[in-house]
Amino acid sequence: MTDQEIIEGLIARDERVTGEFFFGQCRPLICSIIGLVFNGRVDYDELVNELYLYLMENDAARLRGFEYRSSVYQWLKVLAIRYFIKRRDHMIDDVSHERPTHEEESAEDSHADEDLERLFGLMPNKRYVMVIKRLILEDENPEHLAREMNVTVANLYNIKRRAMAQLAHVALKDIQEYGKQQ
Repeated sequence: MTDQEIIEGLIARDERVTGEFFFGQCRPLICSIIGLVFNGRVDYDELVNELYLYLMENDAARLRGFEYRSSVYQWLKVLAIRYFIKRRDHMIDDVSHERPTHEEESAEDSHADEDLERLFGLMPNKRYVMVIKRLILEDENPEHLAREMNVTVANLYNIKRRAMAQLAHVALKDIQEYGKQQ
């Protein structure tokens, strides 16, 4: 399927296209996001459902906004990683139904923080790292950061988009390298 056929099929809620796309062609991408963002602690179907709902919000506005400047997979990779990093704490189920101790929470958080910092260390553009940390992780006001960086808000969002793409690229490369070591 072409990118246009995929986008049109998703917008039309075509079951064949949707199933083939999310449960066939995108499976490696989504599995890597589950590993990268959630350390493997979310269900594949649940993540796909959440992503699908996000894409279909407001009459599929995100899908309709796809501009074909990259492949649909590259676009989805950046969009999904960005979305799920923000939603990470709301999506991980505690399968034991017990409240983790403070020490367990700290250990999990520190492992995720270590993984993210390691990926940041692999990114060649440290300005991108700073933008991701400040805009996404620290939820800083974009206007304030744009002024501080002496760029327009529109340019800041372009920098953020490129930063997320670079993070996604580094993460996927890291996942591939990890697979080779196994």
